[in-house]
Amino acid sequence: MAKRDYYEVLGVDRNASEEEIKKSYRKLAIKYHPDKNPGDKGAEEKFKELGEAYEALCDPQKRAAYDQYGHAAFDPRARAGGGFRGGFHDPFEIFREVFGGGGGGGSIFDDLFGAERHDPSGPQRGADLRYDMEISFEEAVLGCDKEVPVTKLDPCESCRGSGAEAGSATKTCSTCGGRGQVISSRGIFSIAQTCPRCEGAGRVIERPCRACHGAGRRERTSKIKIRIPAGVDTGARLRSSGNGEGGIRGGPAGNLYVVLHVKPHEIFQRDGDDLICEVPISFVHAALGSEIEVPTLSGNAHIKIPPGTQGGTVFRLKGKGVRNVQGHGTGDLHVRMHVEVPAHLNAAQRAKLQEFAEVCDPSVNPQTKSFFEKAKDLFR
Repeated sequence: MAKRDYYEVLGVDRNASEEEIKKSYRKLAIKYHPDKNPGDKGAEEKFKELGEAYEALCDPQKRAAYDQYGHAAFDPRARAGGGFRGGFHDPFEIFREVFGGGGGGGSIFDDLFGAERHDPSGPQRGADLRYDMEISFEEAVLGCDKEVPVTKLDPCESCRGSGAEAGSATKTCSTCGGRGQVISSRGIFSIAQTCPRCEGAGRVIERPCRACHGAGRRERTSKIKIRIPAGVDTGARLRSSGNGEGGIRGGPAGNLYVVLHVKPHEIFQRDGDDLICEVPISFVHAALGSEIEVPTLSGNAHIKIPPGTQGGTVFRLKGKGVRNVQGHGTGDLHVRMHVEVPAHLNAAQRAKLQEFAEVCDPSVNPQTKSFFEKAKDLFR
């Protein structure tokens, strides 16, 4: 499916100022935020699309590249300039940056627009959690399923998150009179503080739940399954919706964010969606030519080495690299030849090489001949 024009996504003119772009993003991001549209996949996709468009246009360098190359500016395989590597950031992280931080474990959307968030006695969203996971190079390239062990606060099973024993009711806090705050006077100054008894809720439970002591949540350790898509790299951030801490008084759970760290590989190096592998070959095979077997992440492959192959020569195996995490094809494997010089020769081997050297003329080593012709003035 073709991507829509970023200016069209944000509903702004191509000459729009940075402030106009930000203003439009704020308006539309609020409209399509998943917290405001629970279960609406269409709204969630639009929210992600808005984040991508805003990230591309709010940065002057990225915007200039987009104006010149379009969507190809962000595809490192689409143009010679290489594009911007690393893809786009999490749309929820972009939302947080635009609307400013947000602490206390609650949703920024709730902080901005949820009236219940301002009612201390009402439902409150659970905190988001972060888990840093180390995975192997193969797991990052090929994708895999993982289990994340998480210790978090979940709704109490005994009271179903209410914090109260069955049949128990809540009553107005006698300490603050239901205001959620207590005011103390010090001379001519009055200081308002959160009520220590009801913790700002304004109401207290007559008979707290014996299992959770009225908190409504209990700490549990569980294993959460995470699907890691093929092509991820270090720094990738995966969101597992609803697997953060449980909400308070029936509020929704937060999200779990898994940040990936990829171990280096003994043989392969990664360059975007391409893989690089250095393979040693003998002096004889390089001189006479041969067919060698090289490793790939999907099995072995064969490369024909022509006679006279020099060290540093690179052979490309198309489609044997990394699958692009955004679905833009698969990279290549670049196999670089390293010609290995014989070591620890015995007498017979040394004699044969000496015999070979005596029958050679300069045409056998054209690069050596060319170098010394260029450098002859320096030897005078």
